[in-house]
Amino acid sequence: MTDAPRRTALDAVHRALGATMTDFAGWDMPLRYASERDEHVAVRTRAGLFDLSHMGEITITGPRAADLLDHALVGNIGSVKPGRARYTMICQEDGGILDDLIVYRLGEQEYLVVANASNAQTVLDALTARAGGFDAAIRDDRNAYALLAVQGPESPGILKAVTDADLDGLKYYAGLPGTVAGVPALIARTGYTGEDGFELFVRPKDAAALWEALLAAGKDVGLVPCGLSCRDTLRLEAGMPLYGHELTTATTPFDAGLGRVVKFEKTSNGGAFVGRAALEAAAARAEEQPPRTLVGLIAEGRRVPRAGYAVVDAAGTVIGEVTSGAPSPTLGKPVAMAYVDAAHAAPGTEGVKVDIRGSHEPYEVVALPFYKREK
Repeated sequence: MTDAPRRTALDAVHRALGATMTDFAGWDMPLRYASERDEHVAVRTRAGLFDLSHMGEITITGPRAADLLDHALVGNIGSVKPGRARYTMICQEDGGILDDLIVYRLGEQEYLVVANASNAQTVLDALTARAGGFDAAIRDDRNAYALLAVQGPESPGILKAVTDADLDGLKYYAGLPGTVAGVPALIARTGYTGEDGFELFVRPKDAAALWEALLAAGKDVGLVPCGLSCRDTLRLEAGMPLYGHELTTATTPFDAGLGRVVKFEKTSNGGAFVGRAALEAAAARAEEQPPRTLVGLIAEGRRVPRAGYAVVDAAGTVIGEVTSGAPSPTLGKPVAMAYVDAAHAAPGTEGVKVDIRGSHEPYEVVALPFYKREK
């Protein structure tokens, strides 16, 4: 017998809107409201409203909160200034990725760690296990927040209509406390779509009122509710990795082409952090010649690749594996991210194909991302 999926504070709102619901990481979440393609296009051209309340929030406070995070994570968290945020990862001792995270510095001694829904408990347990000897407290705040996101080129205008916060001064990967439609919120300029946008951390009891206020503010510019399905195609076009696909405990940040998030030069804790030795070795291997490289693939035909499909060369020899694949509404073709042997990873490499149910379909190797918004 399995536990029933958890429901967010917006569950009744989603059902009233006719959303197709799905079990995702133990949560009952909206997959789509109508057409996932239309939702995708709305975010690229106008704006979309998402419920992301399944994400896992963990608060770290205390005099040595920064030192704890520098020890537990691969990034230089101590260098993050109050009001700013950083994308980072938490790794095993062997360098394998436990999760990718965003860490917000809310104050001199306060940080908010946001984990993926499927890994929230794993991250909480790992931080707790690594906290020994640090004067810092760890608090599970997963029930303290609802998380709404407004994403797309019209998102600044929509939010400005319902807040007095200085959004023009809010840089990418920054957050500030404010009031949105009368609701206290942490307003963060972050997202997972490749577009400009904002994520709003609020009390669960305020989520429904804020959702309705945002929809009303965005009505004239085409804001629409969006589900997890279009969020996945948006992040895929933007070349953003997804845990369980591009990132796993079997991959290091260097395997995923994200070695830049590992900061060996940080000085707190004497430069020591969990996984450092293994990651130094992974960095050296990547410098010489990585065994496989994460690349983009664009279909020449119409058949869609899916995670787990083999990538083959002209002779039919397996040279890699698809990690994510879907039709791209923006490009009008199927696209995929895949790990392939370094010898076949250069953009324009000929003869690369994907084995789709026994048929070797031709694909073009390209550099990621597939889509990048104009600034």
